[in-house]
Amino acid sequence: MAKIQKSERTKLSPKLRMIANGSTTVNVLRAEQAPAVGVVLEDKVLQKTLKQREPDARAVTKQSLAKAPKRGRLGKAASDVHASVFLELANDAAFGDLPESVQLHRPHEKGQLVTAEIALSELQTLAESPAVNRVEIGEGIIFSPPQNLHNSTRPSKAARKVGDGRAHGFGRDVLVGIIDVQGFDYSHSDFIDEQGETRFARIWDQGGSTRPSPESFDYGSEIRQEHMNAAIVASNDLNNPDRLAAYLLEPQSQMAHGSHGTHVASIAAGNRGLCRQAIVAGVLISIPDEEQDRRKSFYDSTRLAHAVEYLLDLAAELGEGGQPLPVSINISLGTNGHAHDASSAVSRWIDYALSHPGRSVAVAAGNAGQQAAVEPGDLGFIMGRIHSSGRIPNANLTRNLEWIVMGDGIADLSENELEIWYNPQDRFAVEVIPPGGAAIGPVEPGEYIENQELASGTFVSIYNEIYSPANGDNHIAIYLSPFFSEQGVIGVQPGQWTVRIHSREVRNGNYQVWIERDDPRRLGSLGMQQAWSFPSFFSAASNVDESSVSSLACGQRIVSVANLDDEAGKVGITSSQGPTRDGRNKPEICAPGTDIPAALGFGGADEWVNMTGTSMASPYVAGVAGLMLAVEPRLTAAQITGIIRRTAVPLAGHDFNWRNDAGFGRVDAEACLLEAARAYATLDRTP
Repeated sequence: MAKIQKSERTKLSPKLRMIANGSTTVNVLRAEQAPAVGVVLEDKVLQKTLKQREPDARAVTKQSLAKAPKRGRLGKAASDVHASVFLELANDAAFGDLPESVQLHRPHEKGQLVTAEIALSELQTLAESPAVNRVEIGEGIIFSPPQNLHNSTRPSKAARKVGDGRAHGFGRDVLVGIIDVQGFDYSHSDFIDEQGETRFARIWDQGGSTRPSPESFDYGSEIRQEHMNAAIVASNDLNNPDRLAAYLLEPQSQMAHGSHGTHVASIAAGNRGLCRQAIVAGVLISIPDEEQDRRKSFYDSTRLAHAVEYLLDLAAELGEGGQPLPVSINISLGTNGHAHDASSAVSRWIDYALSHPGRSVAVAAGNAGQQAAVEPGDLGFIMGRIHSSGRIPNANLTRNLEWIVMGDGIADLSENELEIWYNPQDRFAVEVIPPGGAAIGPVEPGEYIENQELASGTFVSIYNEIYSPANGDNHIAIYLSPFFSEQGVIGVQPGQWTVRIHSREVRNGNYQVWIERDDPRRLGSLGMQQAWSFPSFFSAASNVDESSVSSLACGQRIVSVANLDDEAGKVGITSSQGPTRDGRNKPEICAPGTDIPAALGFGGADEWVNMTGTSMASPYVAGVAGLMLAVEPRLTAAQITGIIRRTAVPLAGHDFNWRNDAGFGRVDAEACLLEAARAYATLDRTP
């Protein structure tokens, strides 16, 4: 692959350019942490590539390395490493206008956007094509495990019952789709109907291999209702003393005890949920546990786009007379990268899908609201300090951001990312100062530093991009990468990194900054240290306590949901806050999400569990939207959001104004249904 020229580089998102620069060995190891990077090597070749690396990576120092691998400017990119990407086509281009020589794997098209898997070696050809405006790598998916888990007594069937069902039939003839993780326990009593059969019509297990893939997709397993019911019958066969649980007879790639997906589905559409007569479907986003599986898998935002497409296709398949079923989708997952203004590719994909009536998507706002320790030893604030902002009033001034990478016995093997977004009228330069080290930069607008190796072994990449193709704004991306080689691994240098912004020209001066965090995950040992994929965070001095809503929850047409602690009458401390970067009111609404009882998936004798988080609040609103669509199937996503805002009940001490934590207030399900019935009611007063 020839070196990409400057004019062609702007077509590739900064993260994609950095990844394309790495060797196969670097990217094989990066693929363990990067959800949009996958390796297509055969297992024996993969093991040869990793021949020196033990499962618990050996600690090394710069002095112990025979020769440190160099990561210079992009030369020959690997054909055996693929990236999962969104392609933005030129306005007058079509999918067929892409170069014939470029092999796109699993392509899917939505308007001017295409999702695909592509070899890094083909990026040059793609970047040269006039049919392509932009290639954006998929964003990592955030799954924040719920807090305060504890077994529950059997929840009341009336707990989430709205009215007597005469108007909405409890969601009958509506499809409720759940996009989630950890598996769906379709045989749980909360999903068994009066005939003893499951109410799940389909489960698309994106990481599965036991059944054929869905017709429109060539990966994963599609488990159909007849498969699940057959497993339930076999499991209930009293003549078979060796009978197994139904979910073991018809398994999924993930079946976690107390699974997140099962609990969420129970709130929205279980027999004790809101849409208790609806058709249920699940899409299991596969986030593998094993490093080997992570290297060969994709579990990024392109998979969320595919999940939405699958559920919309299913609604069309299950409808009658050419009329799709109304569909309410819940996503209690998120993304944290990009501009938080609905300009990311996955947000635009979902917004495009929601331009048709009879569709709604609710998204959890996120659990990044906590800013300080509640009690001694509480580290929950680490997950909340992801945002900073400010205004530089004049040129020739500086602002410092304090960016903390964990140490103290922890080696961080994740790729830490920080993004600065600012107005196109301004020009900022940036320096990065390592702990106790010399400054790197300044990097001026239109310049970049790619994979600069520091004495500590950390690699630093800085991209200062003007006029981002996504939204026309200016964007600075900074990456701190660990050292990967066959000889061993060096974690990112711990301590306080300083990001110094220099104002060169100022006409507006405002900037917003986000850290794209990882969910904490123990990886093993690294010498005397614990090896982790660990979130970096802002210091208390740099953190700004707002705009922490997940970037996925910033979509124009989705409903963004905060976590209400109903008993306390206030928003939960961990619930993420708005507004979006472009000043829109997200979250719109809060719903009960604290200490919520619902189905305990794959639990054996234990059937119910309480969980806390925006993950529990969002399916409540998805259930309300499902009931609204049962009352009036013609409602658009925009109308559903408008009705939810109109009927919201302010919390105690609040007024009707939007607030950055509670939105417009608590969702009022019964009022929403009354307004849904009135949405198309008109009275002709013409004389």
